[in-house]
Amino acid sequence: MSQLSHLRVSTLFFDMNSYYASVAQAEEPALMGRPVGVLTTDAPNAACIAASVEAKRRGVRMGTRQDEARKLCPGIVFRPVKHDICVDYHHAILQAVETVIPVHRVWSIDECSCLLMGSERDLSQALEIGRSLQQAVLGISPALRCSVGLGPTRLLAKIAAELEKPMGLNWLTPEVLPEKIAHLGLDDLPGVSWRMKARLEAAGIADVGTLYHIAPKRARAIWGNVAGERFLRELRGETVVWPETKRGMIGHGQVLTGPNATPEGARLVTRRLLVKAAARLRREGFFARSLSISVKGGDKRRQYRDSTLRATQDTFFLLEILAGLWAELTLCPRPKAVSVTLGGLIREARVMDDLFAPTQDRAPLCLAIDRLNQRFGQDTVRYGLLPPHHVPYTGAKIAFGRIPLAEDFRE
Repeated sequence: MSQLSHLRVSTLFFDMNSYYASVAQAEEPALMGRPVGVLTTDAPNAACIAASVEAKRRGVRMGTRQDEARKLCPGIVFRPVKHDICVDYHHAILQAVETVIPVHRVWSIDECSCLLMGSERDLSQALEIGRSLQQAVLGISPALRCSVGLGPTRLLAKIAAELEKPMGLNWLTPEVLPEKIAHLGLDDLPGVSWRMKARLEAAGIADVGTLYHIAPKRARAIWGNVAGERFLRELRGETVVWPETKRGMIGHGQVLTGPNATPEGARLVTRRLLVKAAARLRREGFFARSLSISVKGGDKRRQYRDSTLRATQDTFFLLEILAGLWAELTLCPRPKAVSVTLGGLIREARVMDDLFAPTQDRAPLCLAIDRLNQRFGQDTVRYGLLPPHHVPYTGAKIAFGRIPLAEDFRE
């Protein structure tokens, strides 16, 4: 009988290895095996947002600037991130995974989890499923490698997936804990930020082994809420039910480059971001009750302005509010970044009639503009002037926890 036959797992977690760089290699097979750095902007000496496995072995990391990357890794090739192509590969990968096991939840552009059922929970069979999944993804392109983790909780499965890259296949169960993760740093654990690490160390917890053995109530006290207790119980392999999170806001931001890094350029970029956010608002069926903007100056200080609104989906109304907020700002000659946030999101069923709302409802007009842009292409119909410098993928970039839809690239 196999030594693994008595071990049971319930979650499979897979993590694509160096995803953005792997997509670049899949798109250009000549880059296979070569060090690749992926950039998000065409600005001189821009920092890498991702690096291929080959580049990482030479010390190139996220945030490494081009000149430093060239010193660390002579021969490195740089490519711009193509958000729409990365989203296309994301969906192709999900389809490949579905040929092996149903996808339960997508966590990010390069992470997903699956639930194991019945005999699939036997560790030996779960490992076979993991191998089959890796081969299915490689079938799309040999550049697309992924690591798979197995565990009785999502947290342990995710940690297991991080233990070995590329193409790792690992498992964690209470029978091998905490010894199998004792070598990890506290901030290697998902959900432990540098701030939380400092808080743990201040409480006398300097390593994973010590954390593993503390009382759940102490974890709650250190975290300052029930999330600490839930985290610790999941780390020990206990089943924990986390409350569903609710969408509270829709926002976009952009670093200003070239002609956009002027007061007028910043205003036009902010308008553009608001138009994109409002289109998402309608597409996702929300109404916004607040608008916030921020502008970062050359001294890295930010100015903030916000306004409470009647529940709205009306881009024209939102642009009028933005104009009033913008007039209150005192801008430096070279602003660095802007952001827009629509908050207080509610569904239509919760929208109450407003006696003081304008009699003219322009939401149908906004929806008509959305449909025209979706059909004929981005900016077929525009809400005024565009920024002087076109930045690809404005409002349609992949972000932590958000994967753009095809519609995002046409709005």
